[in-house]
Amino acid sequence: MPAEPPPADLPTRLEQLEQRVAALEAATVPTDAPAAPAADPDDRFWALHALRRLVPDDGGVLFAGTVETADGRAEWQWGRTTGDLLAADWTAHAAALGALGHPVRLALLQAVVQGTRTVAELTAREDTGTSGQVYHHLRQLVAAGWLRHHGGRYQVPAERVVPLLTVLAATER
Repeated sequence: MPAEPPPADLPTRLEQLEQRVAALEAATVPTDAPAAPAADPDDRFWALHALRRLVPDDGGVLFAGTVETADGRAEWQWGRTTGDLLAADWTAHAAALGALGHPVRLALLQAVVQGTRTVAELTAREDTGTSGQVYHHLRQLVAAGWLRHHGGRYQVPAERVVPLLTVLAATER
């Protein structure tokens, strides 16, 4: 748990929060306002243009997705300002990213997203190894939050499906 900021920093932090709330409120469209124009289907940067209207001057990062999986539809959206991301402790993400850094773990995640649920089913695949190896990798994925385990079955939590697919898409060249 982070330490509380020194009292001298509180007025500065409060002012920053007020500025962020004001920016969010300014970006909110009242319900009686006309709808935003539809995205041009030929504009490959439609999402970027929309994001620019919503973030502060220093910019931001947004990912979103709506995907159909063996568990049903998963929809997720996440965004942060550039300032927040650059000020964050990047090393805090090492465990979650490290858990994805093994080919067998990626194969296990792919199989689970596609509907394979039990260790027996996962071990039956040629690309995952012995049951002991599968358990080892599954424990790593559960600990990092990429999988949930309940009643002998594994599942990628709905709130992790789009982030997982985003990480994979981000590695494409």
